[in-house]
Amino acid sequence: MTFEPLTALAKQAKSEQYAIGQFNINGLQWTKAILQGAEVKQAPVIVAASDRLVEYLGGFNTIVAMVSSLKEELAITVPVVLHLDHGSSVDRCKAAIDAGFSSVMFDGSHSPIDENIARTKEVVRYANERGVSVEGEVGTVGGMEDGLIGGIQYADVDECYRLVEEGGIDLLAAALGSVHGRYQGEPKLGFYEMETIATMTDVPLVLHGASGIPLQQLQRAIRLGHAKININTECMIVWSQAIRQTFVEDVNTFEPRILMAEGMKAVQQVVEQKIDEFGGANKAKRQTEPQKGGVGIWE
Repeated sequence: MTFEPLTALAKQAKSEQYAIGQFNINGLQWTKAILQGAEVKQAPVIVAASDRLVEYLGGFNTIVAMVSSLKEELAITVPVVLHLDHGSSVDRCKAAIDAGFSSVMFDGSHSPIDENIARTKEVVRYANERGVSVEGEVGTVGGMEDGLIGGIQYADVDECYRLVEEGGIDLLAAALGSVHGRYQGEPKLGFYEMETIATMTDVPLVLHGASGIPLQQLQRAIRLGHAKININTECMIVWSQAIRQTFVEDVNTFEPRILMAEGMKAVQQVVEQKIDEFGGANKAKRQTEPQKGGVGIWE
């Protein structure tokens, strides 16, 4: 497999109390910045394509080919997970798996829990046969993502337990006060609920909408079992700020390579900063003994 599944990587991160950063891609240059940042920090990394941006990015097969080729051309040595973020249906998750994604998230959080579990189980069965990890979600992360706006709906503890036990997922995204996009005021995460869910489910947790959450809260979430943290908005903000400044200061330049340079440098800096904050730097060491299925075990 060109990319690593998250199962073993997330368990290791949870055990050692660090988190693997997920960074969403918005094109080839974004992917390059993410991969280079992870390589500099010698950290495992999750390169994610949001389901609603898949067609914009050229489709599942194009994404796989792009990330795989960049990984080879840049001589990336750290473990790279290619993840489908917020998979909107069972069929979309299956299409990503067939194309070569090594991890998928099925987002059934807007459906009743029984329906969420049933559909998640279908994705898990398909993924397990192909060595692909699956993330499931309970509750609703608020704010805006890819043009969609939603309110916060805290995850129900019992529903979280059911999705893990009955759905068979590898990672759980439990909505506990984070939002996609910019925060209005300071984020207030539900740490009591977080600790309860972590104890009941005993699987690596995922924090969506982590851009803008204070470092102290992020590190507390990691100590309470979050092994995967998603960052997108912070990268987009620094990119847009750098691009705007370039356009203002260099009005005679029209070559995209030059106009994009400072923006992509800013994205890579955020990737490296977040890896440090999550404790993931220098975690990309591989044992010689492969795990079942021929995929190496990272420690």
